[in-house]
Amino acid sequence: MKQRIQRFMMGRYGADQFGQLLMGISVVLLLISLFSRLDIFYILALGLMGYEYYRMMSKQVDRRYEENQRFMNWRYRIVVKWNRKKEHFKQRKVYHFYKCPSCRQKVRVPKGKGKICITCPKCKTEFIKKS
Repeated sequence: MKQRIQRFMMGRYGADQFGQLLMGISVVLLLISLFSRLDIFYILALGLMGYEYYRMMSKQVDRRYEENQRFMNWRYRIVVKWNRKKEHFKQRKVYHFYKCPSCRQKVRVPKGKGKICITCPKCKTEFIKKS
């Protein structure tokens, strides 16, 4: 039986990270539909499951790979932004973060120094802020 499934899946795309996300969302939608008794969540969950199975059984491996890469790039950007926010939050008691008025580059300056002249490291613009 295992060999039959392996032969059937030969040349097909299979599961990936984007598919795992779709399945997770569909399970959540199914749970919501179970408790809310609204059919729209059930229909959306079935639609997402159908799309995921279509992706898994697809023989257009290049297209599915591109979809997964777009998802992974999107996810990476979100993780990087989240980590940057966490780092800023950790440093909030010691540093102020300002944006350069001309190039929008973020500049970190120490707190408690009074009014200081900040020079942007990117465009060399000088601006005065209170630290």
